[in-house]
Amino acid sequence: MKHILLVEDDFDYASILKQYLEFSGFKVSWKKNGKEALESLFLTKPDICILDVMMPQMDGFTLAEKIVDQFPDTPFVFLTAKSLQQDKIKGLKLGADDYIVKPFEVEELILRIGNILKRSQKIEEKIVLQQNFAIGSYIFDYENYLLKHETITHRITEKEAQLIIFLHANRNKLIKREEILREIWGNEDFFSGRSMDVFISRLRKYFREDSTISISSVRGLGFEFKINN
Repeated sequence: MKHILLVEDDFDYASILKQYLEFSGFKVSWKKNGKEALESLFLTKPDICILDVMMPQMDGFTLAEKIVDQFPDTPFVFLTAKSLQQDKIKGLKLGADDYIVKPFEVEELILRIGNILKRSQKIEEKIVLQQNFAIGSYIFDYENYLLKHETITHRITEKEAQLIIFLHANRNKLIKREEILREIWGNEDFFSGRSMDVFISRLRKYFREDSTISISSVRGLGFEFKINN
């Protein structure tokens, strides 16, 4: 049974959502603010977190930053009543797997959560036999979510790790945008496309210590992850 950490300060709303999720076969831990949620993460690691943005003591964005820093392999989704573009972009930059604006259909949320969990499991199964491998002058340590270079080590998130694996597996050839979106994000909508662009920019910064590695954009088509040995 997959475990969801639900972080929501609205008692009535959270109670109903928790019941729906449990009815759909999930184990749900509910916390009323970011501080309580962070404390629980150190005790029990969930499979995915659902974070409200506006909360007392610690808002959802601040909590997400701490999750990325301390639990980088834990996916998270934002729930918010705010549809402002700048908030969505901020969520993307933090590494959110999805950003859902209230009100929404609970069935849609359940489907999105299921897709995120399936993608994570699918990609993890592909690399069970090879936890560490070289990418140019880097060593990629998937088990510990580290990208190591002789001068620097990056602690990466689970989605960043998934994207690195997919790009490396398809290196030195054109990879269409829709291929990446279907494999890593599970859909080709606007949100996912913007999210992918943010993650690609982040990977370019990670790999800049090795001049033989590049991620180039092919206008209107996709990307090329090149390693020139």
